[in-house]
Amino acid sequence: MNEVVHHEIEPKLKILFLCTGNSCRSQMAEGFARALKGDIIRPYSAGINPKGLDSLAVRVMAEIGINISRQKSKSILEVTSIPFDAVVTLCDHAKENCPNYPAKCQKIHRSFEDPALWTEQRMTEDEALVRYRRVRDEIKDFVLTLPDVLKD
Repeated sequence: MNEVVHHEIEPKLKILFLCTGNSCRSQMAEGFARALKGDIIRPYSAGINPKGLDSLAVRVMAEIGINISRQKSKSILEVTSIPFDAVVTLCDHAKENCPNYPAKCQKIHRSFEDPALWTEQRMTEDEALVRYRRVRDEIKDFVLTLPDVLKD
């Protein structure tokens, strides 16, 4: 008679990516975590002052085959009831304004340049896309270090 062995399935790590507007950097991080680490991470994103999904962020993610167009820009207040394992702030403003989470929730900070400032810096859209792609690739490299970087 064959014995049936039941393996306990480890729950996915709940990770919140937080930035100011939840329009670009945190959306990219959520998309990468879902696409590259979805077997071990349940990603979320939110913002201190959400302002909608950035169309150029959607565009540069689509260039590499990741569709974030259905993700929604949300306030940190919409996710405070979720028991996160980690909160990753992706900009200095979010780090300074991140709400307090229970002690067991690990907090880490990785600051990435805000590519959405291109209009203020009088760049052309093509110049902005170069910046968006660079930030996208930096965020991808960071997400690839998860969850190992959480153990530091």
